[in-house]
Amino acid sequence: MNSVSPSAAQYVGGVMQDELVDRGRQQQPMERQGSFGVRPPQTQDASREAAGEPDEMDKLKAKLMSAWNNVKYGWTVKSKTSFNKMSPVTILGHSYLLNSEDEVERFRLAFVSRIWLTYRREFPQLEGSTWTTDCGWGCMLRSGQMLLAQGLLVHLMPRDWVWPESQQLTDVDFEVFRPRSPARAGGVPIPSFGSPRGSSTPEKSLPSSQAPRCSQKKRVHESTKDRQEHIHSRLVTWFGDQPPAPFGVHQLVDIGKGSGKKAGDWYGPSVVAHILRKAVDKTSVVTNLAVYVAQDCTVYKEDVVRLCDRSLNQTSSDPSSQDWKSVIILVPVRLGGEALNPSYIDCVKNFLKLDCCIGIIGGKPKHSLYFIGFQDEQLLYLDPHYCQPVVDVSQINFSLESFHCSSPKKMPFNRMDPSCTIGFYAKNKKDFESLCSAVSEALSSSKEKYPVFTFVEGHSQDYGLEGHSSNHSGPPAHILPPGRLGRSNNRRSSEEFVFL
Repeated sequence: MNSVSPSAAQYVGGVMQDELVDRGRQQQPMERQGSFGVRPPQTQDASREAAGEPDEMDKLKAKLMSAWNNVKYGWTVKSKTSFNKMSPVTILGHSYLLNSEDEVERFRLAFVSRIWLTYRREFPQLEGSTWTTDCGWGCMLRSGQMLLAQGLLVHLMPRDWVWPESQQLTDVDFEVFRPRSPARAGGVPIPSFGSPRGSSTPEKSLPSSQAPRCSQKKRVHESTKDRQEHIHSRLVTWFGDQPPAPFGVHQLVDIGKGSGKKAGDWYGPSVVAHILRKAVDKTSVVTNLAVYVAQDCTVYKEDVVRLCDRSLNQTSSDPSSQDWKSVIILVPVRLGGEALNPSYIDCVKNFLKLDCCIGIIGGKPKHSLYFIGFQDEQLLYLDPHYCQPVVDVSQINFSLESFHCSSPKKMPFNRMDPSCTIGFYAKNKKDFESLCSAVSEALSSSKEKYPVFTFVEGHSQDYGLEGHSSNHSGPPAHILPPGRLGRSNNRRSSEEFVFL
């Protein structure tokens, strides 16, 4: 194993993580009782405890665990990811057949342009703790950040936006797999990638009458590109590891205190969904956007309408004003008992084929991941388990390289943990109606008689993160459709991950 930079090899690969699982399991019973072990008896310095300040034992534990995790997640095992040239790869509603250089290039741009958010070290101390890193405990928060970042990208940027400075893919093989057999044909060398910036296609000479028009189009294109890059950089600053960043780990941890979570704790995909909603609600940096979190695997359409339709909440005299907010819909679900129910695999694939899908936060057991696509029976993901130095995003022209990943990774569907949160985005009311129709059709593809979740008319009381209504007032409604109470209780008791 060698220490690597983000540009060389950007993941802590699954190989290393698996090697450390057995070691981590020995600590698990103690870890579940606190941040990283059992707290000593709280018989002294009661005033410090009342103020939420860590005691000396907690400080020592945090320092030791920080040092260990910085080493553990700062190393990587290089392993190549193989893609079948004869099967399409799907990334968030777009498919790529990797049998030509043009398609490989489109796939590269689509993958590398996703915002990649990982563990960081040496950031300002989290309030009420000694933590200056989220290594070892913040992976679900990072996965949630990536899901929200994708929602903000489609909210603020054109659907076909790609990062023009994107790196070349690394540690990837494109091969022809034999059908219905685990054996592979001989590996085919990875095609050469032409850099978007390095294109040396000679320009054709144009008549003088067309030159001014082409020059004007070029200036417009460059202006649009500059504006999009400004938005791109600004969006990344919102996830910076400084206390003021609206979607940074400092803010998310602070919001999580409302659900009894603190720095050093592990977070489940359902809790993170509510934290993201709260983070968007309390900031003013993003306009015309709301986040709706489904309750008990049910999306209540009237709740979404009340959240998004401004005309129901205020009188607008300007007919040209936008009366409908864009919406990110987050649906916490459980796709089986202790393991993924295979009957839901086709349904998950169909979600990821939708343009309105912004990804899934979940992972494999004890290992949070952000799923963005699939090929055949393998999920494609971004992994937050790589510890990088903090980046000062307040600096002008800070480097964006460490916020984009060039090493695609895959894992089998059958290793997916059943607890996850699925994200969708609708730009306007028409898009929301199309979303309901498309997602309902995807839900119907499940071989299981119980759907992953449902859309229903009417509304439900929104318990949110604190356990009471926060979006609207009104008489309490039934939270669950008839006959689903028992299933929901079982789901709620086992919705969270335990991470190592």
